[in-house]
Amino acid sequence: MYVAKKMLNKELQRKYWKMKLLAFMMSKSWSIRLINNFCSLRKGAGIRGLKCEEREIPGRNGSHKIRVRIFKPLNMTDKLPGMLYIHGGGYITGIPEIFLDVIKRFMEAKPCVIVSPDYRLAMDAPYPAAFDDCYDTLLWLKENSEKLGVIPNNFIVGGHSSGGGLTAAIALKARDTQDVHIAFQMPIYPMIDDRQLTLSSSNNNAPVWNSISNKYAWSQYLKDYKEKYLEISPYAAAARAKDYAKLPPTITFVGDLDLFRDETLEYVENMKKAGIPIEFKLFKGCFHAFDVIVPEAKISKDAWFFLLNAYSDYIEKYIKFND
Repeated sequence: MYVAKKMLNKELQRKYWKMKLLAFMMSKSWSIRLINNFCSLRKGAGIRGLKCEEREIPGRNGSHKIRVRIFKPLNMTDKLPGMLYIHGGGYITGIPEIFLDVIKRFMEAKPCVIVSPDYRLAMDAPYPAAFDDCYDTLLWLKENSEKLGVIPNNFIVGGHSSGGGLTAAIALKARDTQDVHIAFQMPIYPMIDDRQLTLSSSNNNAPVWNSISNKYAWSQYLKDYKEKYLEISPYAAAARAKDYAKLPPTITFVGDLDLFRDETLEYVENMKKAGIPIEFKLFKGCFHAFDVIVPEAKISKDAWFFLLNAYSDYIEKYIKFND
């Protein structure tokens, strides 16, 4: 899908060339290492007005520790909903602290306790490392819900981009294993299909994330599986799922110029066919992650209004405060 500058929403056009450069940088190992070094400088950053903690929790296999950030309202008196928030970055970049503005918006819309894992990245630890770290963090959240002041076994899982892909994958495993109950999920413009067979993912030259960066990121994330010609699990790429029944209620949106447009649309349709409650919106003239990169644009504000309204409504509808 060819994306020209004039196709973008007018307020997003001013970021066109800078974000084209970012897409290029997200396809090169040297620049990804540079980006991750920059991200590491943000470790430990907090949000004013919230209680911000950092802990290391054990992975299930006991071989490593997972750094997690925990965000709570000050002076909590009652138990609150617990959210696992999973940062984006194409499975190859990022830490929770890069998404503090996102976490703050959720907290301001409806107070909750947010736990965000600094999961292992694909260049150093391919699938299933990131998936395991995020799922293990969700199980830790369940096991420690009393200490954290969280409503037990009635959790929210959300994330942007690859964080959305991990969200969708975790929802599948939680349904299959019944380890933990997810009240609802928010896989925002999720990265869920490694095959790149759709119109929007083929020859996409959009800013931020394009077909080249997407192919590179998936090659890193699924490196061990593709080198050995192993079958790709839906827990690795959720679009490969065949059964969408009994998945949690869902909120998502995507831009119509986003490489992930068609896989998101297909995901939404599969959820609808399975009878899953879903709130979805398509935003015209928008590239990947427009709401985070240009938050001051009117269309980004519209996207945030949609997401936070749906999030607030779903908390009222699906979180059992009295259990």
